[in-house]
Amino acid sequence: MTPPTVTPLPGSIDETLALLASARYVGDRALATVLFLSLRMGRPLMLEGEAGVGKTEIAKVLAAALGRRLIRLQCYEGLDVASAVYEWNYAGQMMAIRLAEAGGETDRDRLQEDVFSPRHLVKRPLLQALEPQAGGPPVLLIDELDRTDEAFEAFLLEILSDFQVTVPELGTIAAAAPPIVIITSNRTREIHDALKRRCLYHWIDYPDAERERRIVAEKAPHAASALTRELVAFVQRLRGEDLFKAPGVAETLDWASALTELDAVALDPATVDDTLGVLLKYQDDIARISGSRARAILDAARAEARLEA
Repeated sequence: MTPPTVTPLPGSIDETLALLASARYVGDRALATVLFLSLRMGRPLMLEGEAGVGKTEIAKVLAAALGRRLIRLQCYEGLDVASAVYEWNYAGQMMAIRLAEAGGETDRDRLQEDVFSPRHLVKRPLLQALEPQAGGPPVLLIDELDRTDEAFEAFLLEILSDFQVTVPELGTIAAAAPPIVIITSNRTREIHDALKRRCLYHWIDYPDAERERRIVAEKAPHAASALTRELVAFVQRLRGEDLFKAPGVAETLDWASALTELDAVALDPATVDDTLGVLLKYQDDIARISGSRARAILDAARAEARLEA
């Protein structure tokens, strides 16, 4: 079997921008710079920003562009070592014990060695990321770290410092080549300084209008150009309103797709009111914007779109 081709890491910031573009990610130079440095220095990259601005997507496109395996650890409250790193296959261990007893095995040391062998070890994402991969070290995405507790953060320190995990029954398992680590946080709580020191850091903000239009053109190409200008201008202005949750880029793309499904070629007040639930996810926000406020934002957005046409 022919081994897979290992895609080399980008050799410059411009090559990093091109790498992102090859996977249809519209990034800016600041992001490309910190991503290039993270790849060159072998340091984890922590990405913070509001939900829906494209943090998780960066890990996905990086894995796709480099031809690496993507290993994702989705964080949540109560995440523990058994779910994130490893656990033992207790059913398999019990079966091994019973088979050994049925076969007359009496050597307890040999039995213990067999029961706690790697074949009974269930590898979770963090341990999988330390294993050699055919296409090169994988991309490890630790997604929404802020959803976990501080105890789990503390456990990550050994992995992010030395790229190794200690399994008491087997010893220390270290990566021959460190994975490419992307950590995301929606900043629902502050991540501890000890973990941040081990990472390079970048804040991903909402894109400006020009870049958001490029994103819509790339990800929702069927939307008419006039519609794209209007909807981006509307969303840009909507983010300046007093909302519980402003729409992210993901919502912009969803709205562009929804409007295309409705065969819309331009925005009108009725369509905006009927589809606000695609952009806004809280009823209080929808109630605040729908009606006269939406029409005022739409009028300003249309004027802005005409100037940019």
